[in-house]
Amino acid sequence: IIFCIKQYKKQGYYIIAMVLFTFALGDLIASRVVKPLVSRVRPCNDFSLANNIIHRVPCGSGLSFPSAHATNHFAIAVFLICLFYSRWKPILPIGIFWAAIISFAQVYVGVHYPVDVITGALLGTLIGFFCSRIFKKLQPDF
Repeated sequence: IIFCIKQYKKQGYYIIAMVLFTFALGDLIASRVVKPLVSRVRPCNDFSLANNIIHRVPCGSGLSFPSAHATNHFAIAVFLICLFYSRWKPILPIGIFWAAIISFAQVYVGVHYPVDVITGALLGTLIGFFCSRIFKKLQPDF
């Protein structure tokens, strides 16, 4: 946050605001729109998988599809990649690695199926790209 404001002055505030908007939009779509429509039970709450799941974290009672963690992290990563890639090329592998590790962790700890995080990653990628287009329309000189 400090880097953004110090480096980009007024535009830094817009970047931070847009990151928050990107996160909120991803979370809203994944958690409040898609999850209730699909209503898929988490693998750690699926009694047919009880003997196959190693509980590494508390499961929670929420729904599984899509992974909001994957959606949110990919949305933010792709948004930042779209904004900063021309200025700093390492953001591409760093951003993808960060979002992928968060997504993999959701499967590893048994709270999501692989398709949940893959779908969340795809949804987040679309949201991040969409939000970067909005930002560039609002801040064309960035």
